[in-house]
Amino acid sequence: MTAELKSEIRHMAQEMGFTACAVTTPASIPAAPERLAEFVDQGRHGQMGWMAERMEWRGNPSALWPAARSVVMLAETYTPDYNPLDLLDLRDRGVISAYALGRDYHDVVKKRLKRLGRWLIDREGGEIKVFVDTAPVMEKPLAAAAGLGWQGKHTNLLSRELGNWFFLGAIFTTLELPPDTPARENCGSCRACLDICPTAAFPAPFQLDARRCISYLTIEHHGPVPLELRAKLGNRIYGCDDCLAVCPWNKFAQTAAETKYAARDGMIAPDLGVLAGLDDAAFRDRFSGSPIKRIGRNRFVRNVLYAIGNSDTPQLLPTAQALCNDPDATVADAARWAVGRLRATSAAGTGA
Repeated sequence: MTAELKSEIRHMAQEMGFTACAVTTPASIPAAPERLAEFVDQGRHGQMGWMAERMEWRGNPSALWPAARSVVMLAETYTPDYNPLDLLDLRDRGVISAYALGRDYHDVVKKRLKRLGRWLIDREGGEIKVFVDTAPVMEKPLAAAAGLGWQGKHTNLLSRELGNWFFLGAIFTTLELPPDTPARENCGSCRACLDICPTAAFPAPFQLDARRCISYLTIEHHGPVPLELRAKLGNRIYGCDDCLAVCPWNKFAQTAAETKYAARDGMIAPDLGVLAGLDDAAFRDRFSGSPIKRIGRNRFVRNVLYAIGNSDTPQLLPTAQALCNDPDATVADAARWAVGRLRATSAAGTGA
């Protein structure tokens, strides 16, 4: 296949709404299996058992689909039009990660990938498979190998042109396409992402211990969050953007073009008291079409109660008390913890 075809693919990708497009091969991440095995062996994947499953596929794209000859990596920006760090001082309000404020990116990106894949098949034949963060595919190393950016010290993908606010998607194809040049790491001596992390989730630069990561704790972790980490969650109720928001490369971040990623009404800094009162039906209705829906009401309200406990807002005490006997044991535990914190705050305020 010629470079001309790759240029056409890139052009079509941008026409269809992707921000950037680059090509690599399934064999381009030879260090991935060892790094993945070390991550899992150290237990840093926490409760994400799926990371330990099918490790051969996850670490080796050629094993996932032996017929694949090329991997087209796509980036799609979702850059927020506000600074997420500014919301952390709104103690009686919740903070939701910027990527989850609008439509579920899995659905949006996959539809676009399929459309581009169908165009490629019509143009050149062959077969394709598309992936968006739900299959045993290591998108970030593949994207780095393709030259879309590099994995920063916070382990997320960074780009000189895009900053770090973008989703990744992959099209595996049986077509032979000329690969692009891998990107160089450009973090230098900067430690901004490491130093801002509230829970010290980075044991070292370029390493993450998910068990301490707020995104993991509020989304993937089920059951009670360890006591020593609850206060560090602050008012973050779904995900965490701190390490992304502080990155100086974001001065080059491109504005999100997809309107479906725009924040829905009431999603930026929502009222904690209102969220705590959601039953299962109300939760499903409020977050229909949102990635938040998949964690369920109980886990979400657990997060809200931790934020209430951290709010220093005694007016929220009745809200927490009302959930102390919630049918879900984890929610009830979080409510009792919040009550204890708010009572201590109230007592300190009165000098009792």
